[in-house]
Amino acid sequence: MTNEAERARGRVRDYHRRTMHRFAGYAAGPETLDWDAQPSPFRHYEGAPRVALPLATDIDSPVAARLRLDWRMLDTGLPPLPCTLDALGALLHLALGLTAWKSTGPDRWAVRANPSSGNLHPVEGWVFAVGVPGLEDGLWHYLPEVHALELRAAFEPGGVPGLHLALSSVMWREAWKYGERAFRYCQLDAGHAAAALRNAAAVLGWSLTVQPLAADLLAAALGLDRMPDFPARRDPSTEVEEAELLFGAGMGDIAGPLPVRTVARWYGRASTIDAYPMYRWPVMDEMAEATRDALPRGELPAQGREVAPPCGRSVGHVLLGRRSAQRFDGRHIMVRDEFDGVLERLQPCRAAPWDALPDDHRIDLLLFVHRVDGVAPGVYLLPRGPAEAGVLPLLASLYPLTRVDGLRSDLRLLATMAPAALARLARSLHCHQDIASTSCFALGMLCEFDAALERAPAAYRALHRQAGLIGQQLYTEAEALGLRGTGIGCFFDDAVHELLGLEDERFRTLYHFTMGRAIDDARIETTPAYAGAQQEPMAA
Repeated sequence: MTNEAERARGRVRDYHRRTMHRFAGYAAGPETLDWDAQPSPFRHYEGAPRVALPLATDIDSPVAARLRLDWRMLDTGLPPLPCTLDALGALLHLALGLTAWKSTGPDRWAVRANPSSGNLHPVEGWVFAVGVPGLEDGLWHYLPEVHALELRAAFEPGGVPGLHLALSSVMWREAWKYGERAFRYCQLDAGHAAAALRNAAAVLGWSLTVQPLAADLLAAALGLDRMPDFPARRDPSTEVEEAELLFGAGMGDIAGPLPVRTVARWYGRASTIDAYPMYRWPVMDEMAEATRDALPRGELPAQGREVAPPCGRSVGHVLLGRRSAQRFDGRHIMVRDEFDGVLERLQPCRAAPWDALPDDHRIDLLLFVHRVDGVAPGVYLLPRGPAEAGVLPLLASLYPLTRVDGLRSDLRLLATMAPAALARLARSLHCHQDIASTSCFALGMLCEFDAALERAPAAYRALHRQAGLIGQQLYTEAEALGLRGTGIGCFFDDAVHELLGLEDERFRTLYHFTMGRAIDDARIETTPAYAGAQQEPMAA
């Protein structure tokens, strides 16, 4: 272990402690927000050539018929479609594209296929394309606002055909609202986006394999280290992007690593994210630097996923209809078998979306079950993996942890509670938010924190991305059942820890989630994401 790695590990631990929300005070953030001066949610490169992309829902798209399939059909493994502009456009639409515009009064905002903390969307999408018909060989940046690609770098002719996808983060979009805690949220959003890409690839019958590449090398490949291309009026940290993840796409095979490409020409100058930021959060840059080392791919359990019965919801409905609930119906009771099915499908296996980020870092789930038919209100633990590992052995020394009878999943009871008391507990732990108590259930993601950081400081990113991946799986499960989910980034870290009787940092909770029957706000108007497009209707 080098001194540099040990210093980086220390910075990660210090950052995590200082950005915990506590009953006595929240993590450092802005004291005021000027919503009229919000950072730009869309970036483009001025002067870069553009290519319009077909939508997955276009009437003549080869993907449109697949959107009408039952969501569970993706478990069967669909035959791969060829790598065409239609297929690439569908992939980006289903994973990173807009799904609607929302408005109320003078305010208007976009909803995307991939969720984001505060709907701020730090994630940017990239395509390395060689031999894709209709695209010049090169590095392309995705423009979700208009569903197009812009050429950032042209490659010299030649080379083996292939398709690679990358994600980067404009961290200032999150820091503008959330301050120092925003680095956590950027990594959660990267995990959500990775899962969204993997699910979209499954619609095409493609594989998606993460490439273990250090962040500085990926940044160079994406041109993010070309600082003159990212001008800043006041603070450079508001304009730069952080390289996150690289994936290889396979059409019936497993994609290899990104080949070295010779760039013939770079195009464009980055548009401004925030010309006049009011605050500075230098710890964001410090954390990015401390966690940039590469991690090897982990291993998933050998088993695949059993094909579940049809759910009655189409692929298009689940991927393009996903929304985050703002309010829940506190009277709705979830069906026991559906709840059990959700828990089963949260187990990692060799299937989408888990194989997008194979990881052997353990994350177990702490559940606050409010309204599930036949399951007593209370606090539960769901081990994700062998029972002899994870947090279960430690909690078994503190609680009886009896297994719930009649469920296929290994759900363990910590304590039953009166519904009103459980609601107060869940609400108070989640920054006093009603969505944690009016849903059918809420949960927290408990990870093996110390062991992961001992492996490498970059594991801090990996843990949050895994948590985001779990969150995306919960979103799709909710939509498949006609329910809604909401990710919860605001919770009192130490209070959750103390609830379980945990006294050190062997385990930490990183992300929370809640699921139930949503109550829609009738005052909000919804309009199509891409006006004027002739789109195929999708069965619900």
